[in-house]
Amino acid sequence: MAKITYIQTDGTSTIVDVKDGDSVMRGAKLNGVPGIVAECGGGASCGTCHVYVDKDNTKPLSAMHAVEDELLYCTASPRLDNSRLSCQIPVSDDVDGLVVHVPEKQI
Repeated sequence: MAKITYIQTDGTSTIVDVKDGDSVMRGAKLNGVPGIVAECGGGASCGTCHVYVDKDNTKPLSAMHAVEDELLYCTASPRLDNSRLSCQIPVSDDVDGLVVHVPEKQI
């Protein structure tokens, strides 16, 4: 299990335990974290699980695939250098303590 922190635009944070092998998106959905819509259920086809990885992140994240890269240009909130689709960030002990910021809007 890894602890993942989700921070809303108003500064409210939610820390949840996410099972190894799940994604940051699945952890949010299973724990009722607001702001992660995930319309496609994690198929990297909708962009509604967009998050901003905390700028101070030192956790090793999986490489961004071309499909994710393209989808991030179509998100409702602006794409930034630290944008990722939370469905494409697998959880393991290596990312324990990861902090992500939920954008203002997803759709």
